[in-house]
Amino acid sequence: MTPKISILLPTRGRPDQAQRLFESIAEHSDNLEQIEIIIRLDDDDTNSHALEPNLIPHKKIIGPRASMGILNTECYQQCSGEIIILLNDDMAVRTPGWDTKIRATHERFADEIYLAYANDMIAGELLCHIPILSRKTCEALVRPFPHEYQGGFIDYHLFDIFKRLLHAGIDRVIYLSAVEIEHMHFRVGKSSYDATYSARGQMDVGDEAFTGLRTYRQVASERLLAVIENKPIPPLPALSRFDSPPQGILHALFRYAVIFLLDTGLPLKWRANLFRVFNERYLRNRFGWYPPIPAS
Repeated sequence: MTPKISILLPTRGRPDQAQRLFESIAEHSDNLEQIEIIIRLDDDDTNSHALEPNLIPHKKIIGPRASMGILNTECYQQCSGEIIILLNDDMAVRTPGWDTKIRATHERFADEIYLAYANDMIAGELLCHIPILSRKTCEALVRPFPHEYQGGFIDYHLFDIFKRLLHAGIDRVIYLSAVEIEHMHFRVGKSSYDATYSARGQMDVGDEAFTGLRTYRQVASERLLAVIENKPIPPLPALSRFDSPPQGILHALFRYAVIFLLDTGLPLKWRANLFRVFNERYLRNRFGWYPPIPAS
């Protein structure tokens, strides 16, 4: 049987951009019948309620505004595919037969434990901006998209889990350079800054959620390893209390050095990358400084 692809799509205030995404999927897919889109709309975003992907099977969920973790989880709970993809409404598929390429990746591992990601045409291999997982991976993680993530970091969260798995000797991260799904982000001049970007920017300040879920991610990686090795699966830990934001630059440097540089569950290169990213984010949140987007 052909595995079904479920696209999880929370969207707000961008009916034209979402429609562009739908059209790009319809144009470039080999098997539309085995693709579904789960659209999550805010109840106060009435201009978007009429969105229709036309040729693509879909479901719509309308509810109150919530964190990106909750929105993606609601979409996941309503989907039926064996392959789960997280997309943004400011993206567009550019590769003909993209779905066939993703299904071929899905077939690589008999246990179906993997994290693939498409080429977003901005960061490329450096960052996992378009996560692709199997349903079995999501089930093993239990909470693949934690509610605690208000805006960003779901991609970092998943990438970090699989970096821990890599550090344990199992490489299940697959970069699909030939699957181009263009991220039309305002920071690289591909779109205009709008109210949705502004709102997401205000939500994307939950750095403490990522640092606070570090132990949770370590056990999540051990659960994936247990599935791969057909061993008993350890229970997930209870969530710990999140710290307050750092109080000053020196505090940020010290905290992130302890959290990331001393984390022996991660490869050294990924530790150094997280240390850099979180200090840059501290400067952004405190002083409005944006580092350049890394080139692919």
